[in-house]
Amino acid sequence: MKLAIKQAKKGLGLTSPNPPVGAIIVDKNGTIIGKGYHHRAGEAHAEINAIHNSLKKYPASVFKKATLYVTLEPCSSHGNTGACTDAIIRHQFSRVVYACPDPNPQHQGRAKQCLMKNNITVTDGILHQEAQHLIRYFTKGLTTGLPWVIAKSAMTLDARTTLPPGQGPWITSSQALEDVQRLRSQVDAILIGGATLRHDNPHLTLRGKYARSNYTQPARIISSLSGDFPQSCHVFTDEYRDKTQTFTKKSLRFILKRLAKQGIQSVMIESGGKLLANALKNDLIDEIVFYYAPIIGGGSTQAVQINDISKKLRSIQMKKLGPDIRISGLIQQP
Repeated sequence: MKLAIKQAKKGLGLTSPNPPVGAIIVDKNGTIIGKGYHHRAGEAHAEINAIHNSLKKYPASVFKKATLYVTLEPCSSHGNTGACTDAIIRHQFSRVVYACPDPNPQHQGRAKQCLMKNNITVTDGILHQEAQHLIRYFTKGLTTGLPWVIAKSAMTLDARTTLPPGQGPWITSSQALEDVQRLRSQVDAILIGGATLRHDNPHLTLRGKYARSNYTQPARIISSLSGDFPQSCHVFTDEYRDKTQTFTKKSLRFILKRLAKQGIQSVMIESGGKLLANALKNDLIDEIVFYYAPIIGGGSTQAVQINDISKKLRSIQMKKLGPDIRISGLIQQP
């Protein structure tokens, strides 16, 4: 299952609105004979790709005593592609092991029942937590009607998101900036406030190797109380201007619901101060990713301009990126 999860990670940022899924096929001797992952929405699922991968070297008869490991319960309904359970039954697999049940209540457990009726042994829940983390965007959208929201910020040790005039625009190192590009490649939209737009005039695009790959440029969402959106800003004039949306005097919850109806499952807030504080106060943040630079900034802008917010984090991770430290975690909702 660890190898199946590794396969699933190859689809991060590429499969929306579908979840990333990976699959591994092992023969009766424990030898890996096939592997695959879901490449893009509308294309073959992980199980089908793993089957096709196996058939390049082995006859179909090998599946009769083989085990299929997959990170998500195989689909049992017919969408743009055929049901994976039909393919599994048709190839007469001996056993299926999956990590997460389908988060859709209407489909959850159907694959297990269907496969067991056809004399296929089914085991579920293996490495559930790790696999569930991979589909958290998909699961939240399906169960709540809201996108998964990540709060990202870069700051100094004294929690400043800007430096004094003349010290340059970047707080963190090139390694941290590269990691932000990785994060952007995995979300459907980036959201900032009007003040950030007017002060920084950001591009909010994928750059470097992420721009040259198969990743889709994220939507760019601007929220403002004043409605002051300078039309000369990059987000209104560059080649991705059609991906820019503006909202005036709308609550963040309203904006997120509207984005979810558009099929957007994940949003990264790249704005500090009032917008981030508002999102935290209203329990709209699911995950935080903060980059700390080893400097005392003394700038005029704090990461969160409010003092009465207290949130508990779980699944906390820390990683050194050049001279900086990235701290990430999931927010424990009330």
